[in-house]
Amino acid sequence: MTLQTCNLVHRYIVRHTLSPHLLPLFLLLLLRAQWGSCHPQCLDYKPPFEPQQPLVFCKEYTKFGCCDLEKDEEISIRFYTIMDNFDHSGFTACSRYIRSILCQECSPYAAHLYDAEDANTPMRILPGLCRDYCSNYWLHCRYTLSLLLEDLGNPQQFANLTYQIEEDHRRFCDFLELKDKQYCYPNVLTNAELNANLGLVREDPKGCLELCLQEVANGLRNPVAMIHADDGSHRFFVAEQLGYVWVYLANGSRIDRPFLNLTQAVLTSPWAGDERGFLCIALHPRFTTVRKAYVYYSVSVKKEERIRISEFTLSPQDDNQLDHSSERTILEVAEPASNHNGGQLLFGLDGYLYIFIGDGGRAGDPFGKFGNSQNKSTLLGKALRIDVDNNDYAAPYSIPPDNPFIREKEARPEIYAYGVRNMWRCSIDRGDPATGAGRGRMFCGDVGQNKYEEVDLIVKGGNYGWRAKEGFSCYDRKLCQNSSLDDILPIFAYPHKLGKSVTGGYIYRGCQMPNLNGLYIFGDFMSGRLMSLREDAETGEWQYNEICMGRDKTCRFPKLIDSYYRYIISFAEDEAGELYFLATGTPSATARAGVIYKIVDTSRRAPPGKCNFKPLPVKIKGKLIHFHPREEFVIDKKPTTTPVPTTTIATTPKRPSIRRPIIIIKPPMPTRKTARKMPPPTPATTTTTRKATGKTTLPATSPAIKATIKTTSATTVKPTTVQMGMGNPATTASTGYRATVLTAAFSRTATLSRTAQTPTVTTPSPRRFGRPLQNPTGTTSQPLKSPQPSPSTTILRESQVALISTPYPKHPGKSTTTWAPYSVQKPPVSTTKRTPVSTTLPKTREGKLWPGEKLESAREGNQVYKGPRGRGRGYKRRRGGRRLRDGSVRLVSANNLSDRGRVEIFIRGEWGTVCDDLFTRKAGTVVCRQLGFTTALEVKKRAELGEANSNVKILLDDVECEGGERSLLNCKRSQVGEHNCSHGEDVGVICG
Repeated sequence: MTLQTCNLVHRYIVRHTLSPHLLPLFLLLLLRAQWGSCHPQCLDYKPPFEPQQPLVFCKEYTKFGCCDLEKDEEISIRFYTIMDNFDHSGFTACSRYIRSILCQECSPYAAHLYDAEDANTPMRILPGLCRDYCSNYWLHCRYTLSLLLEDLGNPQQFANLTYQIEEDHRRFCDFLELKDKQYCYPNVLTNAELNANLGLVREDPKGCLELCLQEVANGLRNPVAMIHADDGSHRFFVAEQLGYVWVYLANGSRIDRPFLNLTQAVLTSPWAGDERGFLCIALHPRFTTVRKAYVYYSVSVKKEERIRISEFTLSPQDDNQLDHSSERTILEVAEPASNHNGGQLLFGLDGYLYIFIGDGGRAGDPFGKFGNSQNKSTLLGKALRIDVDNNDYAAPYSIPPDNPFIREKEARPEIYAYGVRNMWRCSIDRGDPATGAGRGRMFCGDVGQNKYEEVDLIVKGGNYGWRAKEGFSCYDRKLCQNSSLDDILPIFAYPHKLGKSVTGGYIYRGCQMPNLNGLYIFGDFMSGRLMSLREDAETGEWQYNEICMGRDKTCRFPKLIDSYYRYIISFAEDEAGELYFLATGTPSATARAGVIYKIVDTSRRAPPGKCNFKPLPVKIKGKLIHFHPREEFVIDKKPTTTPVPTTTIATTPKRPSIRRPIIIIKPPMPTRKTARKMPPPTPATTTTTRKATGKTTLPATSPAIKATIKTTSATTVKPTTVQMGMGNPATTASTGYRATVLTAAFSRTATLSRTAQTPTVTTPSPRRFGRPLQNPTGTTSQPLKSPQPSPSTTILRESQVALISTPYPKHPGKSTTTWAPYSVQKPPVSTTKRTPVSTTLPKTREGKLWPGEKLESAREGNQVYKGPRGRGRGYKRRRGGRRLRDGSVRLVSANNLSDRGRVEIFIRGEWGTVCDDLFTRKAGTVVCRQLGFTTALEVKKRAELGEANSNVKILLDDVECEGGERSLLNCKRSQVGEHNCSHGEDVGVICG
């Protein structure tokens, strides 16, 4: 059973599973869980909505609920069918009860009233009632219960049940009551706190808008742009910085042939944060007839770096591929430096092509007397507008006749606006769907220098102030005080404590989420913040709200997630106007760590049928690669407990402790179904270890908890879990009547879990699209659950299990496992000299931002300490005198599981990781057989089972096995040490 946080916990659980000193903490968590943990949701597991037409029968839900007019009429028919069994007096006495119960299907809290918030558990037959209301119902109309149940189509199933309980008040209300007094009917309607902002975007106590995400695509290499063709096909095109453009269909599958491949011409590198590369693509607004695309990329011509804007035509044989031989250069601009390349192409509503070019690079626009941006004789630091229509037999482009500086001496006629530094991502407002207000406005994010990032509203002839101004403040004071500057101020600017590299976004004008209409959503590449602006219609001012991932049950809907990768590269909208953003865990053009997320608001949806569309068919040549999400859905997440140690804790002499991975050595076996499990530690050995090592260790299970676990195993009732020390509290099972619980009641128990805190280390993080990165190593950041104060840290695991493919040594040394309790924040004391380790309590886990937290730092860490290397080529001497042979493998797991983990291979005296490129289950089977298992059940890519420290080398890449090889070294692969990946692509396997 999935736990429900909105219901009260059985006294039995509290009495029999909690020791007295933990009871206050448990009650505090329980109160926190109950506050605001339930959420509006319909019986179809979707958010409530406002029906397009007013309801006639269940009128109280005509503004916001879960019924449209068709459903309302269906409930009305059921009501009158039941009431046909009554005379006039009976109708008068009972109609209000029957109507109220039936109309709860239309309540915005219908899913909670019917215990349907979890799609994996059975639903109640009737909505949960408050005890007082149930007592009145029993007193006046108890015999109508059989009619309500018979109306559901199974009269025989419920006949005996209703006959027994209709005469017994206690059993009657036990059957119908929902124990949660705040959310039962009718209290749910009168709860002022619950209904204060019903139907509005949920905000946390600090005003952060709580939204959710849906994973749309993954495995991309720095996805820089996503566009659509506006041709009714609802496909979208995704560009990678490396030079590929891919076509995705409306169903999420990708065509295996690239729409465009410019990898041989594009100038870029694997360096983390390199701003050069393929930066943008735009399709002609009449793509179905003109069939042309325009691209913006970096190129080297005679050792000179340039920006090139080119035109391609669609292949006559394939509507999903450009003719690569049709490239025609529209414009080239020399770049004096490798940064500040701009990189935006888009077509305005006027049909002209807009091009946004950076100021030339370096810092402070040092070129000339006033800099490139204020110099209208150069195209650098400008927004350009050109006409590319009717150019087949003429010049590549012409100048629109109303360009603002067409008649100004020495000014380039292409210039539409100037004084920009490095605009990264611009968009055009579609306008309000009902009124058209705002249509055609152009928004851009302009990356700042030292202090401020800004969002601008681009107008014809506008001067946006750089280098005289940065945001609202002066940068070059002499230029800033020039009365002829006449610059246009940004609509919003934010300091670098919030972020250091703005990524411009979009005004939401889609159909599915009406609450977001008019909201400008943008982000920051460095800090990973999602932000929003909304215009005040009366004052014209823009109001700022941060966006964070939904807490509690906000994102507990099918296919939704509440985490994202930190480096926000770009934003996009699809043909229907829904919003997306593109992010990566490694800002490198060669790392397959890019993901596309759809932004989802669960507070209110459009009424059923309003947003339906049928994509036009697309002719496909080649194969389709179906999409498989990698992130765990919120609705599938289960409470977790600290794993029981699988290694016996032995007494060690008093000496400074050295933290090492726990080594479990497995003998080779021809067949194996389950991994060997070692006995858990006893209280005595735990105490001995604490004394010997000088560390505080997690105490053994208390007698009360032991008794509970033993009872549970005997009665085969699955225990519920109360999770301690976590941001999201655990939940308790619902006690209301369910369809599957008719003849027996289940008793539930609870177990406690503590989360061990681990020390963290921090290293500088790269900066993208505006300034050189401080960390060019390409360290991968794991997906973050937004927002949080410190996305900069990565957990340094204290205990890892490594399963090594060598026999037991003759005289194995004793290994000591030290479990750090959740109350200890200091790392173990050691006399070994090491790099200082931060002991601050981390708020990140594997690079993720967690719900309800705010991201403050742009630093990250990902380091572990390696042990000394062995001597001798091809072998490494282990304790006990045994040597490791080249090709030996082990599984490194942070969860102490011996049958799964990150694959590491031993080559030339050291351990290293294997990249997931081309790595399949056949290669996984080779690894598992070395370790004594039969096969590989699953291969986990993108460091899903753990990411190695940057000090650990990547030894193998592009491994292709047939499945029968003795080791990975016998498989087809790249040379040892040669790779084009990062630790964000470390492969892992699950053996069986």
